[in-house]
Amino acid sequence: MSAPFLVLRALGLGDALTGVPALRGLRRLDGDRPLLIAGPRPVSDWLCRLGVVDEVVPTEDLYGPPPGSRLGRHTAVNLHGCGPQSHRLLQAGGPADLIAFDCAAAGYRSACRWERDEHEVDRWCRLVAHAGGPCSADDLRLEIPGVADGTIVVHPGAASVARQWPLGRWAQVINEMTAEGPVVLTGSEAELCGQLAARTGAEDLSGRLSLDDLAARLASASLLLSGDTGVAHLATALGIRSVTLFGPTPPAWWGPAIDPDLHTVLYRGSRLGDPHADRPDEALLRITVPEVVTAARQQLRSGTSRPSTGDRPAIRSAASS
Repeated sequence: MSAPFLVLRALGLGDALTGVPALRGLRRLDGDRPLLIAGPRPVSDWLCRLGVVDEVVPTEDLYGPPPGSRLGRHTAVNLHGCGPQSHRLLQAGGPADLIAFDCAAAGYRSACRWERDEHEVDRWCRLVAHAGGPCSADDLRLEIPGVADGTIVVHPGAASVARQWPLGRWAQVINEMTAEGPVVLTGSEAELCGQLAARTGAEDLSGRLSLDDLAARLASASLLLSGDTGVAHLATALGIRSVTLFGPTPPAWWGPAIDPDLHTVLYRGSRLGDPHADRPDEALLRITVPEVVTAARQQLRSGTSRPSTGDRPAIRSAASS
């Protein structure tokens, strides 16, 4: 068996999805080599079921055992961050080669340098392309079937309070959007969604959907309304229309990288905020209910067609440190 690629991406759903084009670039670099991902379950297992990767080496963070320590000869690929911790974790597994950004603190030299002001998708594509594996943002697309049912999905939560728009504003938006179609709530924030369901009558699916179920639910929706969180990247991958509320991180770094006609980005920031703060970011709070409702209705009136994946060959199937 050929020596595998071991790719470190020990991050969440949105991070995993923005790394998909780079994973496809590694396929093109050498399609005969197994492609393993070192990342957390269940996200990594889901990518494996989709055929984006071949196997999973469960890895929750940068402080456990080196994921490559039992692989034998392999090429490690750092799609996690700029180092030094992520470099050192991969180096400790004894790879025959390492594909990563230059990091003097980890004793690794490369002509490919980290750029802070760069879209997350472009960053990892640039690294893999530098190694010889062509890829681009067009490789974000996932082919998951869905039958359009007119549902509007609202995903009000996020991993940090800094990226959560106020509950009262979401309630106003939902009450307006029920005139356009049935509204369902998704996310892991069951208490937040439960309060919204009680105030609006929207169907509450929070905490009930696996990643496969979430993807299937979204693939059938007419529109997603959310903050800057993983499900927004899923809408991009599926070609589902969306309205995404940004703050504190600018969409130039994390916004939809393809199909601009399908995705409306609302951002009222002028500087980088703290994505881990315990209160909603000021830029997020500048976004108003009428703005969100208007953007949502404009997207719904634009149609529901999903883009074709074209002739892309089928695959076998943040600045973290």
